[in-house]
Amino acid sequence: MKKQNFITPIWPAPVQVKALSTTRVGGFSCDGYTSNNLALHVGDNPDSVYKNRQRLAEDAELVNEPVWLNQIHSNRVVEAFELNQEADASYTSRVGQVCAVMTADCLPVLFCNERGTKVAAAHAGWRGLLDGVLENVVNEIRDNDERIYAWMGPAIGPSAFEVGEDVISAFVDYDLEAEAAFHTLEAKGKWLANIYLLAKQRLVQIGVKDVFGGNYCTYLDEKRFFSYRRDKVCGRMASLIWLDN
Repeated sequence: MKKQNFITPIWPAPVQVKALSTTRVGGFSCDGYTSNNLALHVGDNPDSVYKNRQRLAEDAELVNEPVWLNQIHSNRVVEAFELNQEADASYTSRVGQVCAVMTADCLPVLFCNERGTKVAAAHAGWRGLLDGVLENVVNEIRDNDERIYAWMGPAIGPSAFEVGEDVISAFVDYDLEAEAAFHTLEAKGKWLANIYLLAKQRLVQIGVKDVFGGNYCTYLDEKRFFSYRRDKVCGRMASLIWLDN
């Protein structure tokens, strides 16, 4: 097999900050998990998942295994030091420690500070986004008023993310500006949501103005991405960030 073609952020992060997102291409899984599924909890053959994780480590030249989380659609942020912590974001200042989140429509957001001494990865479904998971990450990694960089990885795009009245009401009740991220559908009571814009709005509100990425749609790009909304039974991509020497 050839080395994987990762998606790498285009952002002004310091050189010691390494980051990437995987695609569904280039692994060992079969059927609905074809082929680079990195999740053990979705029904795939565990042997295939471990092979995919090993290949990821080799191709990305990781020194340590990613610190995989038990993601629960929360706003909980933890320090990346042990596997399977119940949380939806992790951060670290340790060189070689890999923060990781898995997604298949939800929004992965990678963070670093301007000095390149702290990094973080967040899994932002609409519930975690609404409840402040991104704000909690920034609170953990920002010292005083230093600049924070954020990169939004592959998520469901604004022409495919259909939501109900409960979702738009929750966001607009929190912030009237969120209304700009929703567009009505002909079907009564349904809207299309722009999760990238919703995330950017929340970050800008807390002073994170350097926000990059957000140019993907996991639902529409079936060749490159898993999508739970599209396929129901599917694998998960991973977004990773770490500090190099």
